[in-house]
Amino acid sequence: MPDYENIIYEQDGPVVTITWNNPETLNAITPALEREFHDALDVANADPSARSIIFTGAGRAFSSGYNIAGSGIESEVGGPTQPVSEHLERWFRFSTKNPDMMMHLMTLEKPIIAAVNGWCIGGGFWYSLAADITIASDRAVFAQPEVRMISNSSVLFAALAGWKAAHRYALTGDHFDAQEALRIGVINEIVPTEDLMEKADALARRLALVPSHSIRYNKLITARGLEAMGLRNALNVGSMLSSMVEASADGREVAHLDAARETGGFGAFLRARDEPFIPEPFGPRSEG
Repeated sequence: MPDYENIIYEQDGPVVTITWNNPETLNAITPALEREFHDALDVANADPSARSIIFTGAGRAFSSGYNIAGSGIESEVGGPTQPVSEHLERWFRFSTKNPDMMMHLMTLEKPIIAAVNGWCIGGGFWYSLAADITIASDRAVFAQPEVRMISNSSVLFAALAGWKAAHRYALTGDHFDAQEALRIGVINEIVPTEDLMEKADALARRLALVPSHSIRYNKLITARGLEAMGLRNALNVGSMLSSMVEASADGREVAHLDAARETGGFGAFLRARDEPFIPEPFGPRSEG
């Protein structure tokens, strides 16, 4: 099996399970984790004995999204205090990778099941949207709270949930539970937390019974059809607008967030960002 530092790659018969394995950060997405994840997808895709893929997160979260706690994204793009031109350039280079990463899942020859346990936030939420099938535990919580500090959503949200439903959460950053995720169409099924991996494995094995050529080409019918309808262009435009969004995060409306981080650390930053929105209709809350 491949040797990774940030993920666990396991194979049991025809099923490969890829686990994001940084539970202490709620599986926050770092450049290293993201590189290993996409490499693991390619490894599974090239292995004829692997017929389906599950990906999930270790511990009490699927993923808390891209790491904004002082490492991760900032190691690639720097902070908002750098010159605007440099800030834009670095965010542009970072953001324009995203369409290829999302389409990588959608165009892979093997079917991908996202098994969502606990928190599914920000970039982690985007990856769950790009999976072929998403099964959530009854404790799953979804959100993009980063919009409250000036950040961007993904057009995949609106593509699956519709404009109105997506904007209810993409514009507020509000959290929503698994039942709401099912209602608006961003997941396929809700199962008890203790049954999540068993249910995902059973579905993965069911998919493995289908001839591989049928899976491959039927996935491409959907993925290439959506590309022809403009999905790739929409993702590309979104990635470019992301650069503008992130370069805007230096004004008076968010100055109090930077001040909170400087005086009280990351926890104070999160409290300053999210406490004005409490109570929320569905959370935030997650027990596992």
